[in-house]
Amino acid sequence: MDQFTFIASLMVVFLAAGTVKGIVGLGLPITSLGLMTLFVEPRTAIAIVTLPLLLSNAWQVYRAGDTIAALRRYLPLIFALVIFVWVTIRLSIRIDARVLLAVMGVSILLFVTVNMTKFSPRIPAQYDTPAQIIAGILAGILGGLTSAWAPPMAVYLTTRKVSKSEFIRAGGLVFFLGSLPLVAGYIYAGYLTKELAGISVLVLIPTFIGFWLGEKLRAHLSEIAFRNVVMAVFLIMGLNLLRRAISG
Repeated sequence: MDQFTFIASLMVVFLAAGTVKGIVGLGLPITSLGLMTLFVEPRTAIAIVTLPLLLSNAWQVYRAGDTIAALRRYLPLIFALVIFVWVTIRLSIRIDARVLLAVMGVSILLFVTVNMTKFSPRIPAQYDTPAQIIAGILAGILGGLTSAWAPPMAVYLTTRKVSKSEFIRAGGLVFFLGSLPLVAGYIYAGYLTKELAGISVLVLIPTFIGFWLGEKLRAHLSEIAFRNVVMAVFLIMGLNLLRRAISG
């Protein structure tokens, strides 16, 4: 693939990922990694997604408001997430690319399962702190490996029966703070090189255009219809990543 085609492909990927993020409040890394790994090595794909992930979530936090109250509410989850993202990155430096593909595939399929199933028990308020810690640990491990930490977070927020606006607010805040050790860890490990950082900055343009489009579309699209289409695409991407991990 020549350089022009490579950059053009990334622009399309992040336009799509930003649109999904703008509509549902999460899914940027899952969408972008699922598409990028069709033509980019997994570690490279994760490095490219770091800055769009960080800044799109910062923007989501700003747009959602009520940040201090959300920070207090989800502090156990945030603490566990940040710690386990950093620890996982440090321990996973030498993990084989096929393992990363498999983890990405499983993460995407788990995300689809969480979003499509009607099984949604409610967590009693007295168990909220342990539930946050468990969700933060699981999200930190997945995030440290692949940056795709949405499934445990989505499970937790779904079982807490939060409103759509609270889902957007919590997701943006938790993922923004989780992105900080992810970016630091990738710089420390040497994965986020100057060249890849430049590309990561470049794809901020389609990411935020897509995010803006997604926010505009959120009020007009049928959430159920859109979710079904997105989940079908994610299902195909997840199964394909597993196929590639198994076949090598």
